[in-house]
Amino acid sequence: MNNYDFVIVGGGSAGCVLANRLSASGKWQVLLLEAGPADSNPFIHVPTGVIPVIRSNALNWKFWTVPQKNCAGRAMFWPRGRTLGGSSSINAMCYIRGHARDYDRWASLGNDGWSYKDVLPYFRKMENFEPIDRVAGARDFHGSGGPLNVAEARYMNPLMTAFVGAAEQAGHLRNQDFNGAQQEGVGYYHVMQRDGQRCSNARAFLQPALGRPNLKVITAAHAAKLLFEGRRAVGVRYLQNGRYAEALARREVILSAGAIGSPQLLLLSGIGPRAQIEQQGIQPLHELPGVGENLQDHLDIHLTWEERTRFAVSLHWTSLWRTLKGIFQYLRGRRGELTSNLAQAGGFLKSDPAEPIPDLQWHFVPFIYAEHGQNLIPLFKHYAFTLMTCFLRPESRGSVRLASADPLQPPQIDANYLAAPRDLEPLVKGFKLARQVLKQAAFAPHRLRELEPGEAVQNDEQIRAYIRARAETVYHPVGTCKMGRDAMAVVDPRLRVHGLSGLRVVDASIMPTLIGGNTNAPTTMIAERAADLILQDAALGIDVPNYAPASAAADVLLEK
Repeated sequence: MNNYDFVIVGGGSAGCVLANRLSASGKWQVLLLEAGPADSNPFIHVPTGVIPVIRSNALNWKFWTVPQKNCAGRAMFWPRGRTLGGSSSINAMCYIRGHARDYDRWASLGNDGWSYKDVLPYFRKMENFEPIDRVAGARDFHGSGGPLNVAEARYMNPLMTAFVGAAEQAGHLRNQDFNGAQQEGVGYYHVMQRDGQRCSNARAFLQPALGRPNLKVITAAHAAKLLFEGRRAVGVRYLQNGRYAEALARREVILSAGAIGSPQLLLLSGIGPRAQIEQQGIQPLHELPGVGENLQDHLDIHLTWEERTRFAVSLHWTSLWRTLKGIFQYLRGRRGELTSNLAQAGGFLKSDPAEPIPDLQWHFVPFIYAEHGQNLIPLFKHYAFTLMTCFLRPESRGSVRLASADPLQPPQIDANYLAAPRDLEPLVKGFKLARQVLKQAAFAPHRLRELEPGEAVQNDEQIRAYIRARAETVYHPVGTCKMGRDAMAVVDPRLRVHGLSGLRVVDASIMPTLIGGNTNAPTTMIAERAADLILQDAALGIDVPNYAPASAAADVLLEK
């Protein structure tokens, strides 16, 4: 059988939520297609396994941008999850929603139903917030009993305590909950973990639903093209084990392939800017100029110190005994250092006191920055700690465009970092604030020397040059199928693709503007709200097709 009510393309953070919620009643037949493998690799579930999984060719798309003209002409590495759970299976597990004003801005752009007041119930619905009775005021902002487990760290590296203490010494306020009444301040991140293991969206949402007879999951299924009858989406063609197959949808096809995959599949299917589609020899189906445009990401700059107390994570031979101890503690009771998500502490701050809300975020990690884990040599040489600073609300906009009509070829990604002059100065200020923190007395027992950029980089022009030469993604691409009502919008506020029927996009690509923080929790919320919208429309019989086997005209479309 290849007929379903809903076909979901992408088993990542959003797709796992949709698969659970749409199949929960047992009324609808649901298919989930995932290009990568099942999430069975043990390193996915061990929190410190983030380094081996991000190095994996099987679990990571390993995208690259085109050379970035404002970042010293560098092509940049963009890791994205390629397994059930998507990037929630390879990320650092920090649970952050963004600022309330981020969602109010979405609503002000004409996206009714997406204000903070509207989305807060969905954040609460999806959560099981473990420390709900230990965090002041948590019950006003958090939920209990939801699928996604949010916990406090089981193990805390002593360097994290030093960071929080140093930040307070530098004048930053302590914040117990970045997702509570206010975002600003420094503290410890709550993490998406359960019982000392990663709580990916696959574990939280998909795993409990796998036994349902009306849900089917197909892995290693690379979507190649959307199938249409006229202007109605009726299915998906996908490649598995070297052969093409088709899955048909009686009600809707839902794209949840992420900020890179969703626009790519639309373009491959003839939906998007006509000139770009025709350039690749693809038959245009529907002119939609915003597909693949409006790409936004957080750019991140790091500051690294060599450490004397050897609390840092290292592959140096002297760390062998500590590693063996950590393995024993983890295997015995899911305790100890291997339960750490590494980015255990951080904060939100303003680059300028005049800013109305925080525009910078810190992630503090107990290791040397080593090219997204792709270069392990520095970890063998040094014990070190790193403070990473990102600018939360960039004005620069990039794009995702086809590099080939071959669905197996990666698209052309241009982040267009620092194209807006305003985006650079907050990073310069944030870098200086980070340097102030690391020079506080709380770090005195741990500091040896500044490894990167080093004491030679001091004035603003030198810092700007360092940022252009060394800044990297912090893994938050969004916006390439943006929600809205303007000419460049791809989906409406109910996430239906403009001008077509039977087709929605539900993932980070629909964000009209980048939220101020990590993007996995907001993507999960988007899918929770989308599931309600889809089920509401299904219950009302809205846009129900009079489905019959493909007509002769449709057969012609399918063969193109």
